[in-house]
Amino acid sequence: MGKKVLIIEDDPDIADLLELHLKDLQLSLDRAVDGENGLQKALDNDYELVILDWMLPKLNGLDVCKKIRQEKKSLPILMLTAKSEEFDKVLGLELGADDFMTKPFSIRELIARIKAIIRRVNAVIEDQTSSDVSELSFGDLNVNLEKRRVLLDGRNIELTAKEFDLLALFAANPGKAYTRENLLNIVWGYQFTGYEHTVNSHINRLRAKIEKDPSQPKFIRTVWGVGYKFADYEDFEE
Repeated sequence: MGKKVLIIEDDPDIADLLELHLKDLQLSLDRAVDGENGLQKALDNDYELVILDWMLPKLNGLDVCKKIRQEKKSLPILMLTAKSEEFDKVLGLELGADDFMTKPFSIRELIARIKAIIRRVNAVIEDQTSSDVSELSFGDLNVNLEKRRVLLDGRNIELTAKEFDLLALFAANPGKAYTRENLLNIVWGYQFTGYEHTVNSHINRLRAKIEKDPSQPKFIRTVWGVGYKFADYEDFEE
């Protein structure tokens, strides 16, 4: 039985086109024609992906994206938009969208993007570590890769999907330096080349949540002239 995808789109022609092609991927479809109904479906059901139009009646796509992220931090979201300004894309990325397609779009490219999102979500943890380790501990920080859970001093730390993916990648590769472009390609995908500043803002928010003093980070270190790295294991030895 195929996994479910939710299409939140008020244009029936686009929704019909998406449904026609997604069925070829062995995905079952749910549809909603406005933001309020789409949001409710997204929160009430389990989906592999949400395809979300930017401009919707009752509740716009950005608000839907933001509210989904508050409740379901790891649910992938692909936004469809007729807007092409960089500000719009940055705002969508900051609110938690995983990818963007600008209308009019190539259905072949859209399908490729959908496959890439699903593949990336399923493979991120595998790409983070080649071992069978599912839980990583560094001093008072515990990262459970399988449960996507982070504990700091025994307290649960709420992270967005991208914040967790960044932290898990770092924690699974302590001491390895990544450029901002590396991180963007691994966590967001190649199509966001040029949006490296999005990495910076996510790193800053992640540090604010896990570092006792974000100005003097213990876990996520800046590598000047390169990018970022997670502290080495030796840094946590007594």
